[in-house]
Amino acid sequence: MTVVSIRRVGDPVLRRVAAPVTDFDAELDRLVSDLTQTLAESRGAGLAAPQIGVSLRVFAINPDLPGNDLKLDHLVNPVLAFPDDQEQAGPEGCLSIPGIYLDTKRRMNVSAKGFTKKGDPVQVVGDGILARCMQHETDHLDGILFIDRQDAEGRQRILDTLREAAWFEGLPAPDVKVSPH
Repeated sequence: MTVVSIRRVGDPVLRRVAAPVTDFDAELDRLVSDLTQTLAESRGAGLAAPQIGVSLRVFAINPDLPGNDLKLDHLVNPVLAFPDDQEQAGPEGCLSIPGIYLDTKRRMNVSAKGFTKKGDPVQVVGDGILARCMQHETDHLDGILFIDRQDAEGRQRILDTLREAAWFEGLPAPDVKVSPH
């Protein structure tokens, strides 16, 4: 288990669609361990593999999130379904964009199917912060950042703010795209 540095906005790996996991092996076990350890150290809600430079469809979530009755700490090859059209809005941040929190609209309820690192099928049904987290991390696997969910004015504000952030020095200018969701 290793704490790995988290990639920041502007890193091209964050904009790639991650590949599905096909091998449930020791390498995947190490990746999940690195993700869960890095997430625990950062005290975040979730962390996707692209955020540590690995373009595979895996994410870690905080097992103590409200509603996470399974105490699930990761999901491999997640597929989301939405049982209704109910939405939630609230502040959202990202470990790849430190210090920035934006009011972001998400679906309130979600069902996520996927696999454990051992290849066992699992389904997580959640609402509120758990649903927000699973949507946010799945977006990462699709090359989408939460800033893409902002309107045109909000996207411009975030670009201006990013350029002024002390940690942003030397990173390539981020592209902000319109989320298809």
